[in-house]
Amino acid sequence: MTGRFEFKLLGRDGAARRGVIRTPRGEVRTPAFMPVGTAGTVKAMLPESVRATGADILLGNTYHLMLRPGAERVARLGGLHRFMNWDRPILTDSGGFQVMSLAGLRKLTEEGVTFKSHIDGSRHELSPERSMEIQRLLGSDIVMCFDECPALPADRKRIEQSMRLSMRWAARSREAFGERPGHALFGIQQGGLERDLREESAEALKAIGFEGYAIGGLAVGEGQEAMFGVLDHAPGMLPEDRPRYLMGVGKPDDIVGAVKRGVDMMDCVLPSRSGRTGQAWTRRGVVNLKNARHADDPRPLDEACGCPACRGYSRAYLHHVFRANEMISGMLLTWHNLHYFQEIMAGMRDAIGEGRFADWEAEFHATRALGDIEPV
Repeated sequence: MTGRFEFKLLGRDGAARRGVIRTPRGEVRTPAFMPVGTAGTVKAMLPESVRATGADILLGNTYHLMLRPGAERVARLGGLHRFMNWDRPILTDSGGFQVMSLAGLRKLTEEGVTFKSHIDGSRHELSPERSMEIQRLLGSDIVMCFDECPALPADRKRIEQSMRLSMRWAARSREAFGERPGHALFGIQQGGLERDLREESAEALKAIGFEGYAIGGLAVGEGQEAMFGVLDHAPGMLPEDRPRYLMGVGKPDDIVGAVKRGVDMMDCVLPSRSGRTGQAWTRRGVVNLKNARHADDPRPLDEACGCPACRGYSRAYLHHVFRANEMISGMLLTWHNLHYFQEIMAGMRDAIGEGRFADWEAEFHATRALGDIEPV
């Protein structure tokens, strides 16, 4: 690839930031929400459909892709972009979180992690060096350091040990990543809910030097209040001139609260997973299409929404195809959810640029508080 990776901050409103990430494969407008393409696909969506929702960048999962179909195979077939027919930027996670949450018989050492695949029980090793190699073979534009993320709650000693191990792994990831013009390596801040450990982690990462910085170790069971408590100070510990990525978040009000506190990028499986289980996220809250109240409702899911599910289909139809277990149910509701999440991001970008983020946020919460429209 030609060109380079860069981040430009275009404006602020309070702690909220608007910017653009430039890569050889295209620009990413921030604040940005990244749909999750776990195994080389955003479930129930074509790549061009994901793009039509407003997404500039996708996330791919190193753990899943290394197990199936294998990073070497993806590389032989032209890399992940060509393999999944997505020509815009891709961020890949390091694989560390999935190893800890999905794999069986894990053994953690200073060198890395050995584990058994959740698919077939085969034995694998993942280290900072191997994670960098896998992500290079996949060809992702933004690469994440290999880290360890303990579930919360956890005692301080466990969090401290894990954070310092992750910082040593961050240094090894930086060395193994090498010089890759046009690609970026992001460091991951850890430290649980402990402010001093977050500060120590941020200082260690800045000393190593990265193209971007992630806030890890949140959305792992601590609750929104505790997460926002960390986000009240953690983003400010990271460099102003680099993108800040909050990993694994989240619900719409989580996303808005994170952007309010200085976060630029987020990802979550929630829009697609909810779509496959009959849940639609709307400006007036969550709508459960499984409920019988929708069976005779000729109205759209959200009359103000321009997605295909809302433009062409009634609530009655969406209820029917979900109850009938038809594939179109997951397709339409996933498209709607991703469209809505991208609509939130666009609304925040405009509001930050125009200096009215507080008013936008107040309207966002007031509309959600109304709840769904009354049944027919």
